[in-house]
Amino acid sequence: MKNTCFFLVLVMASLAVLSCSQKKEIVDPIDAYFKLVRPEFKGDVAFNTTAFVEQFWRVAGNTGFNKTVYKIVEELETAGFVEESKASIEETLTYRIEKRVMQRPTWEPVDARLSIQGEEIPLLEYKTNRNMIYQYASSTPAEGVTAEIVYVENVDDIDELDLKGKIVYTNANPYRFYKSAIVHGGALGLITYNNPDYLQPEKNITSIQFRGVPYNKEIPVWGIALSYQAKERLEKALAKGKVTVNAFVKTNIYPSEELTVVANVKGSELPKESLVFSAHIQEPGANDNATGVGTQLEMALITANLIKNKKLNLTRTLTFLWGDEIISTRRYIEEKEKRTSAINWGISLDMVGENTAITGGTFLIEKMPDPSAIWTRGNDKHSEWGGKPLKLEEMKPHYLNDFIIKVFEDQGKHANWEVKTNPFEGGSDHTPFLDADLPGILLWHFTDQFYHTDNDRIDKVSKKTMTNVGIAALVSAYTLLNSDDTTKNWMIEEIIEKAKGRLTIEFDLSKEAIANGATKESQIEILNAWNDWYIKAIATTKDMTATSYTNNNSKKEAQEEIKMFTENLLKQL
Repeated sequence: MKNTCFFLVLVMASLAVLSCSQKKEIVDPIDAYFKLVRPEFKGDVAFNTTAFVEQFWRVAGNTGFNKTVYKIVEELETAGFVEESKASIEETLTYRIEKRVMQRPTWEPVDARLSIQGEEIPLLEYKTNRNMIYQYASSTPAEGVTAEIVYVENVDDIDELDLKGKIVYTNANPYRFYKSAIVHGGALGLITYNNPDYLQPEKNITSIQFRGVPYNKEIPVWGIALSYQAKERLEKALAKGKVTVNAFVKTNIYPSEELTVVANVKGSELPKESLVFSAHIQEPGANDNATGVGTQLEMALITANLIKNKKLNLTRTLTFLWGDEIISTRRYIEEKEKRTSAINWGISLDMVGENTAITGGTFLIEKMPDPSAIWTRGNDKHSEWGGKPLKLEEMKPHYLNDFIIKVFEDQGKHANWEVKTNPFEGGSDHTPFLDADLPGILLWHFTDQFYHTDNDRIDKVSKKTMTNVGIAALVSAYTLLNSDDTTKNWMIEEIIEKAKGRLTIEFDLSKEAIANGATKESQIEILNAWNDWYIKAIATTKDMTATSYTNNNSKKEAQEEIKMFTENLLKQL
């Protein structure tokens, strides 16, 4: 074992010397952009915008969503962005609002209250628990609904129960019960409790994670989700016998338009290539995702200011997208006729402003699918959001993973800010990019004990975190948008270094796995998968080249270097 380790040290040292001698000639391209952006990004616009947006329970088309859209547009216009239809062909800063008639009506909560008859203090009130109303719940009569509570443990039990004229209570997601209990069973309404453990409900006793039911015009459905505190009170009362409650719910459901904001900073030389930032507006919270909206807005305003003051020139086009999660991003990608640029890279900002000392979350970069999403081991860990194991054919080899991690880790070192990664899991605005075979990365936080709850408020937001994310995101964008052969060669050297580091880690993990009974063949498969991923990632650096001709020798030499390094490791298994 000692001889093997000594041999590996010699191999790595000799290759490192070779790489270092080559890298001395290549200047790190990101440093200049850090020096440009850090003095500009204060975090005030990001934080103040977050405070404005988080006032509203936002659903596409509703009052809060639309007020957010026009707040963004107002700020863009002040910064010098011109509405597309009024812009000249020479205009660099433009925006548009895309408007679409919604296929279903929009929804917004207004008021609610739940009380046990005979008890003076209500179980819940909307003014303190704005997530208590199911999304797309209808209103009760103005006087509310007074009826007996029936506890149902399993959805399969409903057929044996008489629910007409009663209110069903269960510890499950309402989607599993609403049709059986209300549509078929004739229940008047639905009350549920099912806060997951990572929300620490016994600690955060007033938190309610928002829930929803499908909109049904023919059979209106109302429902209320409980906090842990309200659940305990209700179950204590049920333990004593029959319980009657009064439930009052008021919502607005009405036809509306879906709005999406698209702002462009036109590239000076290659305007038909672009990087797209995407932040979704809908959700009821502050961190999710008012922070993404606010951080991205400050990024757009800083970019406009740098352009106008001739401190920055962007070779390619930079696009900022605000809309409905996944839907707006996917549509922007698919509707090629409505955009003037092809998409080179996509970056999603979702929950990017957490005060982690309060939320318990960690800033994360969710990587494009790499072998850690197949073999999740060592320091790689899935968040509580979770991810299913992927297959080799689902891998997305690309330099974007290591590039973004490099930039954010540099900002982390500078600001004493913790930056971590997680294997691909999906579920946000990065997935439409990946589905379209485009490189896409997610910037986010998890685990958050207030995720999707009505305690996700402005007091859980950190201006410092949004500043760090915004700085690193802009530096990443500017570097990519102005990338050329020099940037490409720098990136190739970075990939070589990252590949060797990862392969060495995987080698050590494989040796340990074999010692614990794993087959040698299974571990060879893992090392070969990483080798293949990085070799293919090097090939994708062609995206960084600003000219039609580029020398491929550096790519081939780098790929061969990684291949040889892997072969040397495999000999030691």
